Amino acid sequence: MTTEERVEKAVEYKHSGCNCAQAVALACADLSGMDTETLMKLNSGFGGGMACMEGSCGALVGAVMSAGLIKEGKGTPMASRAILQSFQEKCGATICKDLKGRDTGVVLCPCDDCVRNGVRSLMENIPG
Repeated sequence: MTTEERVEKAVEYKHSGCNCAQAVALACADLSGMDTETLMKLNSGFGGGMACMEGSCGALVGAVMSAGLIKEGKGTPMASRAILQSFQEKCGATICKDLKGRDTGVVLCPCDDCVRNGVRSLMENIPG
């Protein structure tokens, strides 16, 4: 599956009821070696970002968790840093409330695009 096919699969998952973290994780499930039921549970707490928009975007969390699984924990901190930097460049922020413009009224990146950019950032920063 190409990166862009994964990107659109993630958006499909988002529109079928998954939160942003779940959507990214499920779109990359074949790479992670983990079953979808477990991925759904692991990523269930990140709808609306961590801590109800106060923390990291769920799509970013899903990408970083997936990197840990795909890389089997080897070199994950450096991959996580690269994923975060890539996501920030693409989306303009990493915190859900900032992305959604909760305090400013200015949406930097809609959820569908955060999910897309979460998958892209992950795929750019894992071996291939």
